[in-house]
Amino acid sequence: MSSALTEPLTKSGQAQLQAGPIAPESPAPHGSPAAQESCGPLAGRLVVDLSRALAGPHAAMMMADLGARVIKIENPGTGDDTRGWGPPFVGPEEDPQATYFLSCNRNKESMALDLKSADGQAVLRQLLERADVLVENFRPGVLERLGFSTDAMHRINPRLVILSITGFGHDGPECHRSGYDQILQGEAGLMSLTGSGPDDPQRVGVPIADLLSGMNGAYGVVAALLEREHTGRGQVVRTSLLASLVGVHAFQGTKVTVAGEEPAAQGNHHPSIAPYGLFRCRNGSVQISVGSEKLWAAFTSAFGLDPAAEGLATNADRVRHRTRVIEIVEEAFASYDPEPLLAKLAEAGVPAGKVRTLKEVYEWPQLASQGLLVDVEHPLLGSVTLPGPPLRFFDNADGAESTRRSHTAPPLLNQHGDNVRQWLSTTEVD
Repeated sequence: MSSALTEPLTKSGQAQLQAGPIAPESPAPHGSPAAQESCGPLAGRLVVDLSRALAGPHAAMMMADLGARVIKIENPGTGDDTRGWGPPFVGPEEDPQATYFLSCNRNKESMALDLKSADGQAVLRQLLERADVLVENFRPGVLERLGFSTDAMHRINPRLVILSITGFGHDGPECHRSGYDQILQGEAGLMSLTGSGPDDPQRVGVPIADLLSGMNGAYGVVAALLEREHTGRGQVVRTSLLASLVGVHAFQGTKVTVAGEEPAAQGNHHPSIAPYGLFRCRNGSVQISVGSEKLWAAFTSAFGLDPAAEGLATNADRVRHRTRVIEIVEEAFASYDPEPLLAKLAEAGVPAGKVRTLKEVYEWPQLASQGLLVDVEHPLLGSVTLPGPPLRFFDNADGAESTRRSHTAPPLLNQHGDNVRQWLSTTEVD
């Protein structure tokens, strides 16, 4: 097992500003993430994360990034499934760490509990008494069989917000099916839109159904917490991988429901805008987005083309004659290498860009400037750099950035179990 990735790719701490602390509502055990950092819009909120794999953990991590204290409950011995998803693994051979797990569990505490045991259920009950949010992505009926139905949890804590994520939905004829990202990408139609053509369905290169479900779940929780301020009661927030993918069909969805047409994959060119996509040039390629007639005029002027040529005068014309448009654009680009071409497009005011590898992305100074790299100290790996959270916050009085600055590494299995038990034994329920 390799231990090569134990040094950060870059230092991002200087790119972010110190955030002012907000006191949590409940004390946190010494050494926990909540004790080290208690700032952000969700500071003082306690999230119990029963989820595993990606959708639920991603939602809980988003809440942790916003300042919530997140206690991740894992199976004793094995922990979250993603602890074994690799390679790549990093760190010592006797205790290798999956980089997959590192991607979705920063700023959390880990506690191992057997929820089928009397002790595990007693500890979970204590946590629920104090919690603001519970996150779970079990198949429907699992929590009920453990004695923690929705009604039971709300009897324990009427203010609890419960986030529940499934694959195909919580009811309906196929609610019983297990939800895995690639299966849902196919079932929800996304793969039919992705690929070089109709006969080449492709998955998106990241588990987009899981990630979108986590994002939807997190904003649903925030909305429920806001409503709780008025009602004094928690509620259940439900989403699914299916719902999250259908929710981003966007114009492709209305193409079906309104126009009655069947969208299909067509590679790296936009189905409704032209020219918009990836175009070859000498020794490479660039991407351009000519999204308005003003941009079309600027583009054609820069490259000596006729903007009103037959079949090209309007965007609708260009979409209907996309093959011809691609040929014309690539002929205009044929004498340019990528970098000079990008410079010419920028001078003309035409949006354009390159296709970067992920290694190039993480070495790009723009990322560090946006706080998209965070440095953490891992108990086994030392200093490592993680992709950072996508939100930034600024004070409306003086414009100072109040984004959370310090972050904690994804935890080892049961790293905080003793501390959490001690905290539960020394704190009273509000």
